[in-house]
Amino acid sequence: MKCWKEATSRSTSSHVPTADGHEGTVALALTFTIIDVPGSRNTAPQGINARGDIVGFSTDNTTNRAHGFLLSDGTFTEVNFPGFLQTAPRGINDRGDIVGQADNGTPTTARGFLLKKGTFTLVEFPGAAITGVFGINNAEQMVGNYIDSAGINHGFMLEDGTFTSIDVPGASQTFTFGINDPGDIVGSYFDGSGRQHGYLLSDATFTTIDVPGATATQPRDINSSGDIVGQYTSAGVTHAFVLRRGTFTTIDVPGAGATFGRGINALGDIVGNYVDSTGTHGFLATE
Repeated sequence: MKCWKEATSRSTSSHVPTADGHEGTVALALTFTIIDVPGSRNTAPQGINARGDIVGFSTDNTTNRAHGFLLSDGTFTEVNFPGFLQTAPRGINDRGDIVGQADNGTPTTARGFLLKKGTFTLVEFPGAAITGVFGINNAEQMVGNYIDSAGINHGFMLEDGTFTSIDVPGASQTFTFGINDPGDIVGSYFDGSGRQHGYLLSDATFTTIDVPGATATQPRDINSSGDIVGQYTSAGVTHAFVLRRGTFTTIDVPGAGATFGRGINALGDIVGNYVDSTGTHGFLATE
């Protein structure tokens, strides 16, 4: 299936939240490439590797079910786990290994997966009710989330067949989304008051990530340079962000009501999705 994309080059002024919660601006020349899977109502890219291969999922117009896709060299290829009604790829490494989540139409049937060299393998945290895999690095370390029998969400890392739970100390729920080649992990957690914060887990140390002035911060991916991409909410509006060398920069697709940052590769290329009056669309942002 051939790719249909609308490329738009814009020089934008992106907002930079400062320590006091106000916003300055920095000139950031971005090229936005809009990504819509042909024949689908909604498109949501989730991950990108150094080759520029993009994975994600879309909703079809007939069954309203989610189907996975790989976008490589301008061509879409469907990614559907046999035996499941819905497939949602979440991440891809530079070797082309894909991770994600598949289900049969209800949350309780969700299972994680690894797609490697054309073969699907289930990834299930032992004893978990639900498992989803969101990130994979080039060493095949995987990160994701599971829900236990009490309904509590935890993060995890899978390395050489061994699962390790990830829980931010004092958090009511922990979510894990991205991992880079050095093994740094990003995700989010909810504190006792119900507020969502981001975190970086590096060398066994948690560091909180909060966009100044935001009511919620959710990092989603990290590259090997330490650049972090995600989204935050401020004044009821969701914006994408990139955190680079200690500076947050907001990224909004022009005309969007909400923008979500999902993946970043070694070159700093960013993928995600945005919402406008016609639905949900994917984007690729490059400098």
